[in-house]
Amino acid sequence: METNISNQKKSRVLIIGAGSAGELVINEICKNLKSEKIVVGIVDDDSDKVGKVINNIPIIGTTKDIKYIVEKYSIDEIIFSIADISKKRKHEILSICDSARCGNSECSIKVIPGIFEIINGAVDIKEIKDVKIEDLLFRETIDLDLNKIGEYLNEKVVLVTGGGGSIGSELCRQISTFNPKLLIILDNYENNAYDIQQELIRKYADKLNVETIVASIREEERIKKIFEKYHPDIVFHAAAHKHVPLMEDSPSEAIKNNIFGTLNVANLSKQYNVEKFVLISTDKAVNPTSIMGATKRAAEIIIQTLNEDSNTKFVAVRFGNVLGSNGSVIPLFKKQIQEGGPVTITHKDIIRYFMTITEAVQLVIQAGSIAKGGEIFILDMGQPVKIDELAKNLIKLSGFEPGVDIEIEYIGLRPGEKLYEELLMDEEKILSTENRKIYIANPIAIDKEKLTNNLIMLKYAVEKEENDILEHIIKKIVTNFVREAEDESSTNN
Repeated sequence: METNISNQKKSRVLIIGAGSAGELVINEICKNLKSEKIVVGIVDDDSDKVGKVINNIPIIGTTKDIKYIVEKYSIDEIIFSIADISKKRKHEILSICDSARCGNSECSIKVIPGIFEIINGAVDIKEIKDVKIEDLLFRETIDLDLNKIGEYLNEKVVLVTGGGGSIGSELCRQISTFNPKLLIILDNYENNAYDIQQELIRKYADKLNVETIVASIREEERIKKIFEKYHPDIVFHAAAHKHVPLMEDSPSEAIKNNIFGTLNVANLSKQYNVEKFVLISTDKAVNPTSIMGATKRAAEIIIQTLNEDSNTKFVAVRFGNVLGSNGSVIPLFKKQIQEGGPVTITHKDIIRYFMTITEAVQLVIQAGSIAKGGEIFILDMGQPVKIDELAKNLIKLSGFEPGVDIEIEYIGLRPGEKLYEELLMDEEKILSTENRKIYIANPIAIDKEKLTNNLIMLKYAVEKEENDILEHIIKKIVTNFVREAEDESSTNN
């Protein structure tokens, strides 16, 4: 009787996966006498395993039976315990688990780490963690040619501008694994630069040579002194203003940073014979409808023009939204859910391409390895994600019911924002590369004399704070910069 009472207080667990990873999870739970969990049963994709037992726990069905089992056995917690599985199948099973929770909003879903993390000892099997929203994104991760990457970064002086930001700091982490001669972290924000500096020092101790510099890419003399002192071999240019609505209110700042900051670092890279210059770009540069997008497209045009008569190989890498980065939608949604809502969405039909920070940086690094100069690299990011569905899934995975526990509020598109982002312009032709996930958009013909004259006019207007003519001049540089129709941008369902 005492055992039954004790068991009733415990969380009733359903294990997904009857393989070695599932067995590890079951053994950990069963041997821990103080565990607050009791394993009720196991499900597996293999119907031949149904009826068998693992450590006295029965395999009671397949993944098709999850919803029925959750209801019948009053499951409180689902632990996804398949470590070696494709992203597609993982998405499908987690979607079934999510649907199964509808009758019990308190039922949680957790996942174990990947099998290679376990084998390599990077994590412990006990590290069962809450399912993350990226686990439900429908795409395989990128494969890298590690040897090629190592070849061009090994024993090189590598400069990362914006090195303390979301992309920049991850670039620094991954570059550090390829034995650079010197890694230079450059950022205008000292706290971010300090954080990644200390992280790398703790991780690599005396194995990595790191210099951390607080400086603005806008300051020509300051950046010139840095190039004179360190003579970087490789430059990753991640420094930029990226927030679309904020840059609509401060267009001169976007221009100073994204256009003239890029021009400054790129000119110095050419002058000091940098081997490769990699610009971090964005899908918002394609047929831009915002100042931010237009300035990033201008940056692409600048580096493609410089590539034509330079020893430096100038390339750009263009990708969509990065999950979990500073200012991205998921941290905002999580904060709004924690505060009890509402979750705010600009438009019911808005869609975006998503990728993880790790994937984005892998793409950037590999693009640098295969760059011949002048390319814009783009990623096959799979199907775009509807933000409305993303928000609802995140609310459900947080244990709430959308529209009941947490309200969703549609607030209308913000200035300069599109319903749909694109990765390729109509006049660009796409070419494949040796990586099936990376493509190249061929350069578009650019009139260098006109570009130079327009940049001179733009710089004068920025310095004089003549904001009323800034957009007019930018449209001379980025000819496909067109504002969305007023009636479309104000649509609000």
